[in-house]
Amino acid sequence: MRIAHLSDLHLLSLEGAVPFRLLNKRLTGYLNLRFRRHAIHKPHAVRAAAREIRRLDVDHVVITGDVSNLALEREFVLVRNFLQSDLGLPPERVSIVPGNHDAYTQGAHRSQRFSQYFAPYLRSDLPLDTPGNGDGGASAFPFVHLRGPVAIIGLSTAWPRPPLVASGRLGPVQLRALERALAHPEVRRRTPVVLQHHPFHNPASRAKTLLEGLGDAAAEGRLLRQVGRGLLLHGHLHRRIHRKLHTERGHIDAVGATSASLLHDSDERMAGFNVYEIGDAGAIEGITSHRFVPGQEAFREVPVPQR
Repeated sequence: MRIAHLSDLHLLSLEGAVPFRLLNKRLTGYLNLRFRRHAIHKPHAVRAAAREIRRLDVDHVVITGDVSNLALEREFVLVRNFLQSDLGLPPERVSIVPGNHDAYTQGAHRSQRFSQYFAPYLRSDLPLDTPGNGDGGASAFPFVHLRGPVAIIGLSTAWPRPPLVASGRLGPVQLRALERALAHPEVRRRTPVVLQHHPFHNPASRAKTLLEGLGDAAAEGRLLRQVGRGLLLHGHLHRRIHRKLHTERGHIDAVGATSASLLHDSDERMAGFNVYEIGDAGAIEGITSHRFVPGQEAFREVPVPQR
């Protein structure tokens, strides 16, 4: 089985960004878009990635958040059109989770806007009976997609944060549901592939962790300790990275994809996507990354740096 991994599409539409909707955290995000981000995040790289993924004829595509910039309705429409037209795969062949930009404001979070726009991609194959978390959280997470030798578990680390803060958390309700999912017989006989926007491995600095890390990574780690092998796929860092999460029975490969739209001089950060090869018995047989080549609108394989 081959799984393609996209992240941090950051597809932009300022339609709907009328002045009163910018009088919140979106104001700093809007200024960032006008003066910095818009110059380096290009949608043609995302569309090129979709074409290459179609050419590779992968079995499944996972997307680990930050599909939008400001969590505006029009941005989610753009992303939905990308999934339907550019990627061109049915919902059962795509798994998608939100990033911090997709829950950018309290309003977007409370209304469960991400879950509303991407509901066909979030339907779980297992009834986890996840209630709302009492804080407007999306009860669509976790979901489980059972696909051949893998069980794809989609988590949401996306919470609205103050300006200039990009940290995330899972929360106790979602952690309890993750524990139930990992214990389910259909998951236990497959290789788990955990999707989340924020990486499990936090920065060394506590200050940086508070600003951009995963607040309850330690609690998640306690649940993952019983897993013998698997993948934990994330975005957020806008760079290719491969680390190992050692468990009591083996290890989990924690792999980050760069932003699919980021134009950058570095191989580690230039736009692209990852591909994971999983054998029929569930063994992880290969991890590769495909780097966008501007001007040629093509891709070449590059290694995923290990830390």
